Amino acid sequence: MAIAGELIDRFLGDLNRLRLDHEVLGLAVSGGADSMAMLLLAAEALDTERLAVATVDHGLRPEAAQECALVADACRKLGVDCDILKVTVAEGNTQVQARIARYAALGEWARERGIEAIATAHHADDQAETLLMRINRGSGLGGLAGIRSRTRIEGCDADILRPLLEFRRDELRTIVEASDFDFVDDPSNHDERYDRVRMRKALAEADWLDAAALARSAAHLEEAERTLQSLADMSWEGSAEVSDDEVRVPYTNLLDTNARIVRRAMTTLGATITLGEVIEFLKTGRERANIAGILVERRDDSYYCSKEPPRRSD
Repeated sequence: MAIAGELIDRFLGDLNRLRLDHEVLGLAVSGGADSMAMLLLAAEALDTERLAVATVDHGLRPEAAQECALVADACRKLGVDCDILKVTVAEGNTQVQARIARYAALGEWARERGIEAIATAHHADDQAETLLMRINRGSGLGGLAGIRSRTRIEGCDADILRPLLEFRRDELRTIVEASDFDFVDDPSNHDERYDRVRMRKALAEADWLDAAALARSAAHLEEAERTLQSLADMSWEGSAEVSDDEVRVPYTNLLDTNARIVRRAMTTLGATITLGEVIEFLKTGRERANIAGILVERRDDSYYCSKEPPRRSD
């Protein structure tokens, strides 16, 4: 197997930008072309003793066990440790529930193996599809930042890294096709019942849209999102006053910063609320309201968030 040095250098550069300083890097490999390319790049770029692979059997298709075996066999040939994780997918939206089950299993695997970072094979075309889907839903900055290059996902304690966000789908497929390794083509990737599949088809047909440029725009938006979050964190650390039943946070001239610190105050008191919901409330200009069981008041240059007292029974 020979991968062009330029591709390996790009992969290593992306890992370095993600501040990879962990002893072992976990790889989530499904057996598809994207994740198999990531496995091959990682095996060339890093000492295989620094790699560990997990492949998840969702039990949704008869071929799933065979696909996991394909990944395990590739890892054996490369000298990389591999574990097959079997999960049960709850009823409901299949893709959503499968994702929840997958990341929960990956988180448990990472804890057991002492792995602090797991790389997934999301790439520039995935990023472009995500950005367009979220624009279509009217998402705010947090949503338009797209697939984060490094993040934490609920239910999974390890850092999730996306070192392929500057790679295109076609070049990843070419890497695998030029190797001695097989890959699988998940039929759900062509099932137009799913929003992402329809968006992928629309993007392919719109030759005036540049997926790589869209992915770069998402990266710029991610940087803006990080900056706003840093401003909110500094405001919180410098001025928030927290007690068991009340949190006071400062008012700023930025709606987004206000929303982030008010949301943090509310979640500190036990509320479950999204940033978008807080932004919509603040845009109304109301100075007092009960939201998600929290009384939010603006007085002078501060927001006061307090737990709503229990209702008295007659």
